[in-house]
Amino acid sequence: MKSKIAFITGATAGIGKEVATQLAKAGYNLILCGRREEKLNEVSRELTQLGVQVYSKVLDVRHRKDVLDFFAELPENWSEIDVLVNNAGLAAGLDSFANGSFDDWDEMVDTNIKGLLYVSRQVMPLMINRGTGHIVNIGSIAGKEIYPNGNVYCGTKHAVDALTKSMRRELAEFKIRVTGIHPGAVETEFSLVRFKGDSDKAAKVYEGYESLVASDIAEAILWCLSRPAHVNINDMVIMPVSQPAAGVIIKDKN
Repeated sequence: MKSKIAFITGATAGIGKEVATQLAKAGYNLILCGRREEKLNEVSRELTQLGVQVYSKVLDVRHRKDVLDFFAELPENWSEIDVLVNNAGLAAGLDSFANGSFDDWDEMVDTNIKGLLYVSRQVMPLMINRGTGHIVNIGSIAGKEIYPNGNVYCGTKHAVDALTKSMRRELAEFKIRVTGIHPGAVETEFSLVRFKGDSDKAAKVYEGYESLVASDIAEAILWCLSRPAHVNINDMVIMPVSQPAAGVIIKDKN
């Protein structure tokens, strides 16, 4: 039986890397992209050792021309993409609207919304032509609720939620499944990126309670992908027990 192909954006660390690992163990061949060449090469080498084929290339999904070039150069034998995991995304800053950074806003909108659109626009026709496929968009609890100073990040993830629903509506007639995965607090590089490399500040986000880890999300995605072809998991919100709502963390008292 021919191995399925999964394309994962933002595959160099965190959820993206763990999803790639779980899918490799399940026998998927992988198309991986990310912005950090050294990290991408490292991940590719690790996953190749699991016995699957890996096609990897540096790509910043914010740049439309780069995305178009990526797909124009994609070898034909890699074009039958069965699964797309739109994982690339980030939060930048935690400021009020009045003190917000235009650069942070642009980075979040360009990555979380435009990047998802650019990549999906290239993959959808490939899936439509074959009448099969599964798109998984990584959203956030911030796409379901807002929290103090989350403003623009929450806005971008609300957009991801809406786009996911629109994709599902449009692609159902082609038997293409679309799933939204919305995690709460996951200990990855997320906070390190949000706080621009301030490791002390990032570490405090996860102190005093048990957060989710990347494998929690990857295992949920693998489960969604493994459902029978007539079953679609539309939406999944995954939270640590200590986080009953966005912006609310119940920390240990001792």
